[in-house]
Amino acid sequence: MTLSITLSHRFGDFTLEAAFDAPPGVTALFGRSGSGKSTVVNAVAGLLRPDAGRIVLGERVLFDSAARVNLPPHRRRMGYVFQDARLFPHLTVRQNLTYGCWFAGASADPGELARITDLLGIGALLDRRPGALSGGEKQRVAIGRAILSNPQMLLMDEPLAALDEARKAEILPYLERLRDELRLPILYVSHSVAEVARLATSIVLLEAGRVMAAGPAASVMADPAMAPVMGLREAGALISATVAAHEADGLTRLASAGGPIWLPRVGAAPGAVLRLRILAQDVMLATARPEGISALNILTATVEEIRLGDGPGAIVRLRMGDEALLARITRRSVQALGLGTGDQVFAVLKSVSVAQDSVGATATIDMGMAPD
Repeated sequence: MTLSITLSHRFGDFTLEAAFDAPPGVTALFGRSGSGKSTVVNAVAGLLRPDAGRIVLGERVLFDSAARVNLPPHRRRMGYVFQDARLFPHLTVRQNLTYGCWFAGASADPGELARITDLLGIGALLDRRPGALSGGEKQRVAIGRAILSNPQMLLMDEPLAALDEARKAEILPYLERLRDELRLPILYVSHSVAEVARLATSIVLLEAGRVMAAGPAASVMADPAMAPVMGLREAGALISATVAAHEADGLTRLASAGGPIWLPRVGAAPGAVLRLRILAQDVMLATARPEGISALNILTATVEEIRLGDGPGAIVRLRMGDEALLARITRRSVQALGLGTGDQVFAVLKSVSVAQDSVGATATIDMGMAPD
């Protein structure tokens, strides 16, 4: 089910002009604070009436200014998860969850309630009240309540923004399970590149109320032109790799388009497909295969694009089969290596972050550093 959006709206000096399609999966609205992310989500939810535009989910028209269609929020069948959980403090977790069923106009299905509580790991919390829950537990209950309202789509407006890093690490695997097991389309607002890299199947990049890029997560993140918008320190690419073997020395060997990648043992069976996030600043380039170094991860690639910055830096996009990799180096290095489009190079990886892909193994994958 695809969400198609065309919006025009003005707040004082800020104007939002956005048009994009959100295909099945997790579509991340990414951008700096004030870029228009929450405005888009509130328009989809029916909490804000745009000045003009059209919003269609599947074949259902939710909003059409020209046709004067504007479905109220309760008829849009959206499950909304806010930054704060917004649970009813006087109700137990069970009662908060079954409120979602009541809101959908249906009685609580014990089987569905059990399935969702198991999916989110909140079965042991059912008799508690919100005041006795951690921040991560509250958010998981809020997500469960939204799912039990029988929505056609989930809207998540920075659901992890109020949590510390430990609580974020706790809840991210549950969001991955939602993505992979429920197959419910999700519009996910975030300004965290790490969250987007781990969860998103598609990315819509917003800047000052305009769509700067939209498309599959790997394509958007590997676009050198988007590096300044995403932040140079966070710029990087996503590639896929398959678990080839778990070796006796504690390393896992992955097969990628550029060659083998070695990581500390990951919790996935051979054959599982993983998503690897490789920061541009963690990639070194060589024109000949390096010898006599400790780094194990050396990939073969071809220079596809060189984008020079305003300062001393440069972003080089590398091609490995159907996948792209970014390297952030200096102009001086570009000149010293004599790099040009089409050149074969060797990419030395300093570190790699691993997140579960949208297909493949269902086990949670720990974050891993590439071994020397």
